[in-house]
Amino acid sequence: MFTGIVQGVAKIKSVQKHNDIVRFGVVFPTGALAGVRQGASISLNGCCLTVTGFTDREATFDLVPETIARTMFNLVGEGDIVNFERSLAFGDEVGGHVLSGHVDVVAELLSVESLDWSRVVTFKVPPAWTKYLFTKGYVAVQGASLTLTSVDKEKGVFTISLIPETLAKTTFGEMCVGAHVNIEVDRTTQVVVDTVERMMRDLKLT
Repeated sequence: MFTGIVQGVAKIKSVQKHNDIVRFGVVFPTGALAGVRQGASISLNGCCLTVTGFTDREATFDLVPETIARTMFNLVGEGDIVNFERSLAFGDEVGGHVLSGHVDVVAELLSVESLDWSRVVTFKVPPAWTKYLFTKGYVAVQGASLTLTSVDKEKGVFTISLIPETLAKTTFGEMCVGAHVNIEVDRTTQVVVDTVERMMRDLKLT
């Protein structure tokens, strides 16, 4: 489990294909892997991945075809930077919202509006997913827990305002129009929406 509070950015050092597995070698900031163990979970761009090997500053992760197909990692190459978060430990503060690290859908960055210090970014998702998005609700974008500024369910777009702290400590500061990002919807919202929809269908059948 994760909190959506990005701890920093890491750099993709290598991308190697081994039959059906794609192995990512990732370099982390000094001290970021302190206490890490083989088999530990680390979120990269919001995707929960398993540590398959590590040194003081580097770790490897093996991605199966399912992960590649459902995330934006098919677009990631050597030299790219990714958001990272170590898994939630008992007693840690949940500063964002609880995340599973299971990516639901990939969104496209449509526009970036730079204000004085902040930025307003607009993303597009398949319209079917906007039923889980609500103004002032939560969504995880590239593993960052963010508050939705507005949602247009018909067009399948939503906007988010980014403060300087978020821009400085994540990949959002360098993100350009056309970029693809991993999205995880809020699980509580998803359960409520799906439950209500199922109840409404059942009522129509009675």
